Amino acid sequence: MSQIKEEIISELEDLSPRTYAEVLDFIRFLKFRRRKAVPDTALASEPVLRKDWLRPEADEAWNDL
Repeated sequence: MSQIKEEIISELEDLSPRTYAEVLDFIRFLKFRRRKAVPDTALASEPVLRKDWLRPEADEAWNDL
């Protein structure tokens, strides 16, 4: 187990059981934010890439593949 994971578990053991739900909520928030960041980045890059996709030179480059 990694050292950071061990530290997290150690800190969790020191918490009151009443705070477990809050910790779990925060972990789920972090996971949600990580999953959401990827599509947002892809959507942000699409208009920039579209300029190259719609060029005749791009079509020619893909013709032989």
